[in-house]
Amino acid sequence: MLIRPTRRRFLASAAALPLAGMAVPAWAQAAEMRIATRQIEVLGRAATVYGMTGPDGRSGFHGRAGERFRLGVQNDTDTGIITHWHGQVMAAEGQDRSYTGGGELAAGAVDQVDFELTPGTHWMHSHQLSEQLLMAAPMICREADAEDIQEHVIMLHDFSFTAPEEILAGLGGSDMHAHGAAAGDMAGMDHAGGAMAGMDMAGMVHANDVKYDAFLANDRTLADPEVVQVEAGARVRLRVINGGTATAFWIDPGVLQSVAIAVDGSACAPLAAKAYPMAQGQRLDLVVTIPAEGGAFPIFAQVEAARMRTGIVLATAGAQVARLSDMAEIEAPHLDTEFDAGLRAVEALPERAGQMAHLMLGEEAGYRFTINGRVHGEDTPIAAKLGERLELMFMNTGMMMHPMHLHGHHFQVVDVGMGRFSGPRRDVVVVPPGGMVTVAVDLDKPGSWFLHCHHLYHMATGMMTEVRVT
Repeated sequence: MLIRPTRRRFLASAAALPLAGMAVPAWAQAAEMRIATRQIEVLGRAATVYGMTGPDGRSGFHGRAGERFRLGVQNDTDTGIITHWHGQVMAAEGQDRSYTGGGELAAGAVDQVDFELTPGTHWMHSHQLSEQLLMAAPMICREADAEDIQEHVIMLHDFSFTAPEEILAGLGGSDMHAHGAAAGDMAGMDHAGGAMAGMDMAGMVHANDVKYDAFLANDRTLADPEVVQVEAGARVRLRVINGGTATAFWIDPGVLQSVAIAVDGSACAPLAAKAYPMAQGQRLDLVVTIPAEGGAFPIFAQVEAARMRTGIVLATAGAQVARLSDMAEIEAPHLDTEFDAGLRAVEALPERAGQMAHLMLGEEAGYRFTINGRVHGEDTPIAAKLGERLELMFMNTGMMMHPMHLHGHHFQVVDVGMGRFSGPRRDVVVVPPGGMVTVAVDLDKPGSWFLHCHHLYHMATGMMTEVRVT
């Protein structure tokens, strides 16, 4: 399923294809979403990455509740693409290629897609190693009841100049669906081949198994951050998307008053925190209040269990923006379930009986990640029937956090090891090392729906199964 471009093919496509930032003919803007290569600058170096450009010329897609995602998706790269409309639960199995037998959108080909948009902060991304090369973009559907205040999208990425297949080989693993990656440049790696995944030298809880060159917020580092003009005394809604492939973040609004109003595109009872955890694939809608006296206010995204950070700046007219360090003074904590334990869904699932599936999340030597002791392709899919309630109990036996994602559905977190509760509606849930988390989902559509870890390299080396609804 995970088919990656070779480095040679990828660089060749960069030279041959127009950049996403170039002008697009009016007819194409009216009809197509284009996936193509583009160039950005990172740490003073040019980098060739992918871009997903919508009909309005902006990154991704921006619509409103009640509208449809009805357009052609044009593959202007030289490689096949499997795209996932993450969080768009009304996209039927045949409208999203990231399902069993979905195949690839061939180079130069167009997919005609048509489905009703799911309101909220969502995103689109490759379901292949090309996600590491920034083949991802926002997919925003503004809610019908959204407050009439300024909004801004923050897309987070982890970035490496090392090709993703080389990163994977350096971790000691191999793509379960495309073998034979060369070891290449090991500069981007943290583990030697064959080391027990997730373990540091003391065998303790671990994160950040890939050493990245930079962390980006809307394609920029803190050396030259995006500065967004805001009004003094105003409230601003930040739609934050963690598009990191192997990195979780803590969102730190600094001195600004803030409150979370939605997670993974689903409304939650407002909850304020000093910092907000975001695993890979998760989204956070944060409302911040700009002080009446104005000024410049950084919004940091700090790497889990590390000091590295990225972010943007909200600034009122005339405010001086100070130089910002990309290293925080203290290390951020590991992600856990405390934030989810405090969240409550606005639209909770009704109480009803359902079947339970137990999922043991494991790690093995050679960078091999398993569900119930098996990698994808050797696993036994979860069989269920249309209309049933299914509860998924995740038990993490390893030393790394796993952000578990179910395609085609929004589930509800109902237990994080402290008793049953009416937790948040999500589509990615944090399962910490040694932790147990249970989610409940009503299966409202037939199909084969992937269930996997949203750490790209954990998924690529086996941590994926399916929920098959008949």
